[in-house]
Amino acid sequence: MAARTDRKQCLSVYLDPDLRRQLLDFADRRGQSGSLIAEAAIVSFLSPDADERREAAIGKRLDRIDRNIRRLERDLGIANEAFALFVRFWLTSTPPLPEAAQAATHAKGGERYDKFLEALGRRLARGPRLRQEVEEDSGDADFGNYRMMDADPWWP
Repeated sequence: MAARTDRKQCLSVYLDPDLRRQLLDFADRRGQSGSLIAEAAIVSFLSPDADERREAAIGKRLDRIDRNIRRLERDLGIANEAFALFVRFWLTSTPPLPEAAQAATHAKGGERYDKFLEALGRRLARGPRLRQEVEEDSGDADFGNYRMMDADPWWP
């Protein structure tokens, strides 16, 4: 009599004790046998679509990273433009100080800078961030290569 080939065959494997415990615990939680869970894991590992699923998962992660980088680039561009606008406005609207007032102004500037850093620390701790306010005001518009200084009519 010929042996039936459609019958499952036994395979003995050696597992690390911790891995075996994890397998059996997982099987108990699922209400299945350890053999059935191990078989499903082997089928999944050997299936040709496992690589495709891994590739899809990696692709999703890369897409998310790409979106984050684009958002960071946009945010940095906005910050650079805002800072450039401030510096340009300040330089064009602030007259130079007389020689006699420079020392006192320098000392006062140090005090004001320290207060600025304290205020910045409070702002960062409190939130929301300016970026979030800009997104809310702009409807999360993509600013692309838009340059505020070039488009501002009051700019000198």
